[in-house]
Amino acid sequence: MNGEDCRAMTVDQLQDQLVNLKKEQMNLRFQQASGQLENSSRIRVVRRDIARIKTVLGEKANADA
Repeated sequence: MNGEDCRAMTVDQLQDQLVNLKKEQMNLRFQQASGQLENSSRIRVVRRDIARIKTVLGEKANADA
């Protein structure tokens, strides 16, 4: 997911995507702690996607104000 994709989404879609990514991040952390994580780079990608979505949500909130 890139910034253009995020900006094209509605606020509700972004919030749903944020919830899904946070769940995935939690699952990845559990897998890492138990030694079952195969793709460790996925943690970094998910973390950056979460930050990207939060940034776009903040931009949209400031635009509405």
